[in-house]
Amino acid sequence: MIQRIQTLYLFLAFAVMLLMFFFPFAEILSGEGLIYTFEFDGLQTSEKGLIFQAIPLIILLCVILGITIVSIFLYKQRIIQMRLNFINMVLMLGYVGLSYYYVRHFADKLESVAVNYELYGAIPFVAALLTYLAIRAIGKDEALVRSIDRIR
Repeated sequence: MIQRIQTLYLFLAFAVMLLMFFFPFAEILSGEGLIYTFEFDGLQTSEKGLIFQAIPLIILLCVILGITIVSIFLYKQRIIQMRLNFINMVLMLGYVGLSYYYVRHFADKLESVAVNYELYGAIPFVAALLTYLAIRAIGKDEALVRSIDRIR
């Protein structure tokens, strides 16, 4: 399990997505001069704390992390592992879209002056790339196993 390159890719994708818990996605500067940060759990300020909790983002992030861990341990069922990883990749891109939607929604609601997207917003794209590399490696393993079965 650990010897396979796709396990390393999936573990790195898990670690990268885990970073979403620690870094903000965007900062919103409101018309009153307040700075709001948008993190994985919602919109917050340094003075008031959490203002709006984005529960769908929390659930989606936990589902993504759960699927990644489950996929790591499905190394004997390569076809199912590839399908789960494809679904996970779509969910990662959906996470970015949903986060962007929430930031735009809050920016419009707060009548913001500026929205500053952080570099950490690209984390799901990196995780999706690592998941794609894992899918390719799993496909190569499956092709190798099928070719060996033909020889017998």
